Amino acid sequence: MNLPASAEPPPAVLPIVRSPPMRSRKTSAFVVGAVVAVLAAAGITPAAGATATHYTGTLADGATWIADVPANWNGTLVLYSHGFGLLTAQDAITSQAGAALLAQGYALAGSSYDPNGSLWALNSAVQDQFATVTAFGQRVGRPQHTIATGASMGGLVNSIIAQNSSGRIDGSVNFCGLVAGGVELTNYHLNGEYAIKKLIPGAFLVPLRGYNSIVEGAAAGTALQTTIALAQGTAAGRARIALAAALLNETDWASGATPPAPTDFLGQEQQEEQTLTGGQLAILTTSEYSIEQAVGGDPASNVGVDYGALVRSSPYYAQLKALYAQAGLGLDADVATLNRGATYRSEGDSLRNTQLTATNTGSLPVPELDIHTIADQLVPVQEENAYAQRVQAAGDSANLRQAYVAAIGHCNFTAADIAAAVDTVAARIQTGSWGRTDAGSLNATANALPGLGGGNFLEYQPTKLVVH
Repeated sequence: MNLPASAEPPPAVLPIVRSPPMRSRKTSAFVVGAVVAVLAAAGITPAAGATATHYTGTLADGATWIADVPANWNGTLVLYSHGFGLLTAQDAITSQAGAALLAQGYALAGSSYDPNGSLWALNSAVQDQFATVTAFGQRVGRPQHTIATGASMGGLVNSIIAQNSSGRIDGSVNFCGLVAGGVELTNYHLNGEYAIKKLIPGAFLVPLRGYNSIVEGAAAGTALQTTIALAQGTAAGRARIALAAALLNETDWASGATPPAPTDFLGQEQQEEQTLTGGQLAILTTSEYSIEQAVGGDPASNVGVDYGALVRSSPYYAQLKALYAQAGLGLDADVATLNRGATYRSEGDSLRNTQLTATNTGSLPVPELDIHTIADQLVPVQEENAYAQRVQAAGDSANLRQAYVAAIGHCNFTAADIAAAVDTVAARIQTGSWGRTDAGSLNATANALPGLGGGNFLEYQPTKLVVH
């Protein structure tokens, strides 16, 4: 993972960030002027000091919806789908980003999703969000345009909203989205956790499914983290931690001003171990409990998986070969162990239910811009690669643009990054064609918005998502 030499660190945004992320400031007066002119022509110029009216209501399933409408509403509604967590209505990814969008004249809305459902809210989220748009229209007035946005799990929700827009949504923006879908998510979670369980001493008795509560799920993840921390003290342990990290599609940049060099294999592993023992696994197993509650069991399966093929397809294959050689271990032998023990099957109708509720088809009838941090510990940036392939297979690549942010952490965007993404899609809706969506142009759009942290985009292409 390489960054521009001119990058410099901005302030941290989310607590998960362990050190200041990098930012790129490659801008020009010409690009700034051009972007501002396009936005002005589209009627979305900033309006300082705008005031907003707050609305709230209840949907048929008991979900709460909220909306904020500025006095200078420009006619565009930004619908926000929140991520995994408390079932509380939200209408912006951060309060600062929400304030910035309101100042530009956008109205904001979002729902809690069904409060009686699982925290993995895919069973109700899409219909609740569409119902929120309807309720907004009845209470406030029908918007001229609606831009659907979503973050993390909400990014998956939002990709399905965009897919099923049917004239209700005019454009889409995804932030750090789980856009590869629920099946892929649970499968690569299983692959990485299974490798820890099979290969790292002390992990064999840790359950990977069937938790009776969120507490049990978190405890399993914490136990896996403890075994990893102990294994880090040996060369064999480090090699096997790197193998598990590769199967989890884990980032090798968790701290420091820049990521490890491409051949700094031990440095990469140290960063991977830092992430895995920093609470990430407990978050994963907690989410897995909620997924099981929502779909009726664990949808993941590894029966018949060729772990050798997965390892060879990983961008960390060279790292794994080097660390295994240093430890005097056989990578092929460990892969054979994984292949022999691959007996996890999806439970009941959970796989079918996940395919029905938490999978996008790649159909994209409206313009969509996805942005993702390049060192996301919870939703690997490689998911964007998988999503782009699916959209291409559906024949809708012309509607998809993807951009990347030079930062460590899940959804670690500045308010300027967020507003620039929404403004870019608003301009696309207004003009009927995409403007420039390269990193320099997006940074120009972001940097033209004062006091929001500046643009943080860079040119980047994610590698393949390692999953069966």
